[in-house]
Amino acid sequence: MAKSMALNSAAGLSGMLKSGHRHMEGVDGVTLRNIEAAKGLSSIVASSLGPNGMNKLVVNHLGKIIVTSDCATIVKELEIEHPAARMLQLAAEMQDSECGDGTNLTVSFAGELLKETEELLRMGLHTSEIIQGYKKAGDYLQKVLPSLVVSQVTDPRKKDELVRICKPVLAAKQAGSEDILAPLVAEACLGTMNPNGKPKVHTDGVRVAKILGGNVGQSQVILGMVLLRGAETTLTHVESARITVFGCGIEAASTEAKGTVLMKDANDLMSYNKSEEAKMDEIVKSISETGTKVIVCGGSVSEMALHFIEKYKMMCIKVASKWDLRRLCSATNSTALVRLGPATSDEIGFCDDVRVKEIGGKFVTVFSQGASAKDGCRIATVLLRASTSSVLNDLERAVDDGVAACRIACKDSRLVPGAGATEMELALQIRQFGDTSPGLDQYAIRSFGKALEFVPRTLAQNSGQEQTDVLAALGAAHANGEKTAGVDVSGGNNGVCLTGDNLIDLYSTKSSAFRLAVDAALTVLRVDQIIMSKAAGGGKTMQ
Repeated sequence: MAKSMALNSAAGLSGMLKSGHRHMEGVDGVTLRNIEAAKGLSSIVASSLGPNGMNKLVVNHLGKIIVTSDCATIVKELEIEHPAARMLQLAAEMQDSECGDGTNLTVSFAGELLKETEELLRMGLHTSEIIQGYKKAGDYLQKVLPSLVVSQVTDPRKKDELVRICKPVLAAKQAGSEDILAPLVAEACLGTMNPNGKPKVHTDGVRVAKILGGNVGQSQVILGMVLLRGAETTLTHVESARITVFGCGIEAASTEAKGTVLMKDANDLMSYNKSEEAKMDEIVKSISETGTKVIVCGGSVSEMALHFIEKYKMMCIKVASKWDLRRLCSATNSTALVRLGPATSDEIGFCDDVRVKEIGGKFVTVFSQGASAKDGCRIATVLLRASTSSVLNDLERAVDDGVAACRIACKDSRLVPGAGATEMELALQIRQFGDTSPGLDQYAIRSFGKALEFVPRTLAQNSGQEQTDVLAALGAAHANGEKTAGVDVSGGNNGVCLTGDNLIDLYSTKSSAFRLAVDAALTVLRVDQIIMSKAAGGGKTMQ
């Protein structure tokens, strides 16, 4: 006992902590190792930047196979243990939740800043001087960025404007399919938009339904909610439907205790279920008397209940997903009941049209809401078709990003040039700012400007062009005052094109991505010691 309670007599930090801990400090032990980890993560996602970006095949811990070029999905599915790389992952998740796009820019730019930091450290600059320079450059970037705005969204209620907004976002995720998907996303967003007041896109109101088979061109938008199953009853179409939603199943209650019934003659057998039938008949009749024409339940429906539902000419739909049930309640302004019985007038929902359709050989139930839908109850469904489940899942992620872009455009309508034009112009102006700055932090400011060139360089590299030639031509164009000159991924005109009205990015997305990337890089650089206790259960620690 005395031996086990003996104090650790080692000097310094090792004497204070339990055995099995790890402690690293110094530039070589901490800063450079953190930079290497961040560079490793950014190099993974950099090749997925732009319309010619490559896909990643990720197999997660559950064995699920994910094929995507979406940076948010890639970093989310990677089981990252290194704390520095985790900071970049958290920055990407924050960018995805705020804007829905620009996650690759966030991770790649933070990694590029840390890569430039490595060179500055080897030159002899102190970490505090680099941090100060990066902070000045980041503040200057946010000051210059509004001057690069080229246009604004004039009216978010116009379909053409929303198509122009979401097409570049969709092209980065699904190159070649953006002309098909952009009108669908715009139509779905308009279907959920409030008719009065300031335009606002309800992202929760845009749902994606996936049906395997066919091709992307067969995708469509349905103004309403789509359930991927048919009705349980023979009645498959109801107009101006009053809807009662049950969170439970529709079946007779039974006791947990098992009993034995002794039957003496045929009359006993015939009268055995009569009371149960009478009770179910009474329940279904009381539901029908409230004016209900459609019953939606979240559990099983007994054959007896189905018989009486048919008798009273009602439509019954079974919804297995609790999430879909909640969404349906929101769309129809109804309340899910946990008791089996008639609903009050406040609990009953309404839908203009409920019908079963056959799409791609699969029966689906469509709840269509017209002008009678209340604010917050408007739902639009993008029905996607594709040949494989991997393509369907990637299309869904692209649609989600497009909807998020439309949501941001309603809040901040400013647009900046895309195709790397914004980054190239910022790099030029920040370098000029660095030349006028006194002190050693000017080297960090110039490196910040150099790091911004990774966007046009990566776009050129991913499209198979010679990145040095493209950057030289692009730099010359911006030096001549062509602020909207970007990378032509098709390879024409020395890889340089004027972005015009079609190759644009949202100002808010760019601003947020740069801010989060700089914050993540500075957070990594401010770490001078790493202290890790022994992993619980003897698990592996960071190498």
